[in-house]
Amino acid sequence: MKNLLYGLIVLLLASCSSENKNQITQKEDYDIYLSSEPGSSTSKYFELWDSKIKKDSSQLMSFGIVGSEYSRFFQNTGKIAYLKKAEQVLEKAVEISAVGKAGYYRALARNYISQHRFMEALQMADSARATNNGVNQSQCLLFDVHMELGNYDTARAQLDSIKDMSDFGYLIRLAKWNDYKGDLDATIRFMEKATKKAENAKNESLKLWSYTNLADYYGHAGRIEDSYSHYLKALEIDPGNAYAKKGIAWIVFSYENRPSEAMRILDSVTKNYKSPDYYLLKAEIAGYMGDDLKSLNNLEKYFQQVSNPDYGDMYNAHNVSLYLTETEEFAKALRLAKKEVANRPTPESYSLLAYSYFKMGNVEKALEIVESHIEGKTFEPGILLNTAEIYKAAGYNKKVIDLKQELLSAVYELGPSTKQEIVNL
Repeated sequence: MKNLLYGLIVLLLASCSSENKNQITQKEDYDIYLSSEPGSSTSKYFELWDSKIKKDSSQLMSFGIVGSEYSRFFQNTGKIAYLKKAEQVLEKAVEISAVGKAGYYRALARNYISQHRFMEALQMADSARATNNGVNQSQCLLFDVHMELGNYDTARAQLDSIKDMSDFGYLIRLAKWNDYKGDLDATIRFMEKATKKAENAKNESLKLWSYTNLADYYGHAGRIEDSYSHYLKALEIDPGNAYAKKGIAWIVFSYENRPSEAMRILDSVTKNYKSPDYYLLKAEIAGYMGDDLKSLNNLEKYFQQVSNPDYGDMYNAHNVSLYLTETEEFAKALRLAKKEVANRPTPESYSLLAYSYFKMGNVEKALEIVESHIEGKTFEPGILLNTAEIYKAAGYNKKVIDLKQELLSAVYELGPSTKQEIVNL
C-alpha cells in the first residue's frame, strides 16, 4: 500500500512538473492590473477646451486639442464613438484652419488609418506634404500609409528620405520595414534602439508604445520571457492597458497552454474595454477548451459590435475569415474579400481573396492569386498557412513540405488550435 501511495505521489509530481515546465507568468505579477478602473473618457483639460467650442465655432486650437483627447479616450476604452468624434472635430479643424493646416491633415490621416480608410488617409498625407510644413513628419506618415496600402517600393523611398539613426521615428519604421522583409533579428535590434531612446527621453507615451511593440516582436522570435516582461513594463506605466493584458493572455494560452487562466484575464479586460477583436480571441480560446456554447456567445458579441456602422471597413478582414471558417458563407466572404483588395491591396487582402476562391472550390483561381500577389511577398504565418492549403490542393507537395516546417515553428503565433492542422498538411 505504501509503495502504491508513493508511486501515485511521484506520478502526480511528474504530472505537475510537465504542466508547469512552460509556465513563465505568475498571477501575482499581473493580478494587480486586472481590477483596474474603466479607461478615462474625460478630463478637466478636455472639459476646458471642449467648453470653448460653440456651434459654428472658429476656436481652432480647441478643435485640435479636443480631437486629440477624443483619440486618447478611444485608446483607453476601445469605444468607436470616440474615434468618430475625433474625426468630426479634426475634419472641422482642417476646414477652418489657415495656419498649422499640415498638422491637422496629419492628425486626420492617422484617424483615417485607425478606421482602415487608407485611401482617404493617403489624400490627407499628400495634402500635408504639399504644404511643406513639418516635412519629416509628413514623410513618416506617408511611409505608414503606403505600408498599409501595400505600396512597398514607395514606402521604402519615403523611409530613405527620413534616414536618421538617432531619430526614434525613423528607428521604429526601420524596424517595421525589416519585419515586412522577414528579418526579425534586425527588426528587434532597431526596436530595442528606439525603446532605449524613449527611456532616455523619459517619455511615458513613447515608452508604453515601445514596450508593447517590442513585446510583440519578442513573441514572434520565441523570446517569451522577454515578451512577458515588456508587457508588464507597459502595465507599470498604464495599469489599464488592454493590449498588454491581451498579450499576457496570449502567452498564457498559446505558450503555457492554460486556456482557463487566459480567459480569466480577458474577462477582466472586456468588462470595461469595448473592442470587438477581444471577443474573437475569447471565442477561439473557448473553442479550444471545447466550450462551444461560450465560443458561440463570444462570436455573437463580436458580430453585435461590428454591426455598428461606425466601424465601417475596420473589421472586414476578420469578417472574411469568420465567413470562411465559422459560418461557411463563402459567397459573402468572396464579395467582402474583393472589397478589401480594392481598399487595401496587400498580401493579406489577396490571401483572403485566394482563400475565398479555394473554399468555393476554385483552386486554379486561388493558386493564380497566390503566385501573383502572395508568393515571396510576405512572411506572415497566417497567410502562409492558407497558402499551404492551396498548394496542397494543387498538388504542389514540395512547396507544402517547405512551408510546413516554417509553420510548425510559428505555432505560438498562430495558436495551439492550428498545430494539428499544420501536421495534417
